[in-house]
Amino acid sequence: MTTLPEGFDARRFKALERSGFNRIATRYADGAPLRASLQAALLDAAALQAGEHVLDLAAGPGLLARDALRQVQPGGRVVASDIAEGMLAEGCQRASAEGLPALLAAACDAEHLAFADRSFDTVLVGLGLFIFPEPARALAELRRVIRPGGRIALSVWGHRESVPLISRAQDCIARLLPAPRVARPSVFRLGEPAVLEALLRDAGFGSIRIEAHTLRCRFANADAYWQAFLDLAGGAAEALARLPDATQALLRSEVAAELAPHRVVDGSGDGMACEVEGEVLIATAWR
Repeated sequence: MTTLPEGFDARRFKALERSGFNRIATRYADGAPLRASLQAALLDAAALQAGEHVLDLAAGPGLLARDALRQVQPGGRVVASDIAEGMLAEGCQRASAEGLPALLAAACDAEHLAFADRSFDTVLVGLGLFIFPEPARALAELRRVIRPGGRIALSVWGHRESVPLISRAQDCIARLLPAPRVARPSVFRLGEPAVLEALLRDAGFGSIRIEAHTLRCRFANADAYWQAFLDLAGGAAEALARLPDATQALLRSEVAAELAPHRVVDGSGDGMACEVEGEVLIATAWR
């Protein structure tokens, strides 16, 4: 379902997301190794070519953008765009440290892009489309800035039951806390291939291809899992950070129990390591 929750306030939601992602920018970037297989799969699907102009939307600290820039050289250009300017600043700093000073960045709202028509050959959106209040509007904007014959490559979380990587933490939050003051779209709302395909087709894209990718993440213990969840959670992390210490400790304790089915033997002998999966849909489509 792509519908928004009752009482949804897009302005407040976007403000909270911006604040939350600015707060976690460094930790989000540090967590890149956990998502390395997904990033590689999305870039493989995009099949970037030297000389292309690429937009990485919802770029965060430019994890995709930096690898994309390497792939479109020589002669290519990559623009990282995100609503959270702190994320982009983190990405630009890391790009310079990696010898990629040519990475460009532009902070803007995905539903109101500040780019000229037909500016890019390819658009990348890694785990971002579901968080936009109006994904159809964002896709219309993306189609506008893609050149005829250009393409989009994106990833979204699969249906809820196939993403314990996220749902385990969400179950604990829902069980222990009241409903959030700022309603949030479900991160799983585009997790059915038919829903995602219809959204892309209605936006005017064709030659749509959707494949599933299983992201497997290994954590040393439940605390490491919970911290990784917070490091991805944007506005939710901002709200959780405001909770009393006792409530945050209770959440961590509940998460440990929730992860019991995912414990694995890791050689340390304490039996606390866990491996949690998340299904991701990777879609490509052409303008």
